[in-house]
Amino acid sequence: MLVIFCFCPIVQCNNAPPYKEDAVMNMSQLIEHLAEQTGCHRNDSEQVVRIFFSSIKRAIAQEDKVEIRGFGSFNLKKYRSYTGRNPKNGEAVVVKEKKLPIFRTGKDLRERVNNK
Repeated sequence: MLVIFCFCPIVQCNNAPPYKEDAVMNMSQLIEHLAEQTGCHRNDSEQVVRIFFSSIKRAIAQEDKVEIRGFGSFNLKKYRSYTGRNPKNGEAVVVKEKKLPIFRTGKDLRERVNNK
């Protein structure tokens, strides 16, 4: 299991400008935001973000659980194969077993989203 503790005294995200409700932050905006908040060079921020996400992807691919305290956890859910139906013609179809990554929010994030 990969557990990440967020103890970074440089980052002061409480002073960050609020995002619009319908806005979507992509990876380049996240990198830019991190660079602004930390005062680090954009290339350094990009490397940190890429290492962070690749570590999560690698751990999930190895079927490890990734837990980021206060944010949430990533896990791999396994589904068995089953017989389904083709909606166009009604024929029986065997659906192969599969694994899907899932994310569960942490308590702190849920409370922050719900303004508690």
